[in-house]
Amino acid sequence: MTSVTQANKAIIRRYYDDLWNAWNLETAEALISPDIEFRGSLGVTVQGIDGFMGYVATVRSAFPDFHNQVQDLIAEGDKVVARLTYRGTHLGEIFGLAPTGRPIEYPGIAIFGIGDGKIYEGWVMGDAWGLYQQILAPAESNQP
Repeated sequence: MTSVTQANKAIIRRYYDDLWNAWNLETAEALISPDIEFRGSLGVTVQGIDGFMGYVATVRSAFPDFHNQVQDLIAEGDKVVARLTYRGTHLGEIFGLAPTGRPIEYPGIAIFGIGDGKIYEGWVMGDAWGLYQQILAPAESNQP
């Protein structure tokens, strides 16, 4: 594996560990290209660092304990693919739905483009249907 491939994988590892899991938002400046094109696991597409940071804020407000577990990282050239499991607790409004307090967990995959040490493209596909089902599940009843 080339040193560029290893460096690109390290960027994605830091992206998840520092930016998403530790909510260290200052990390974004070091990792994200100002003109990023990004499609998040919630199906939202944004452009530019401001759009990206808005997306991060949306996720954080809905799931303050949102955590990305990286299952696999695969890299070739300027591309890195991550297989992920997302977890959190629905504590803020999302998709127009009031907080339920329910734990959520859903799988996803992300493909990143990296150039000059920064992420210039991110395309993330999460199991949004599985997420919706967890949020919209009927409340458990204690009745017989």
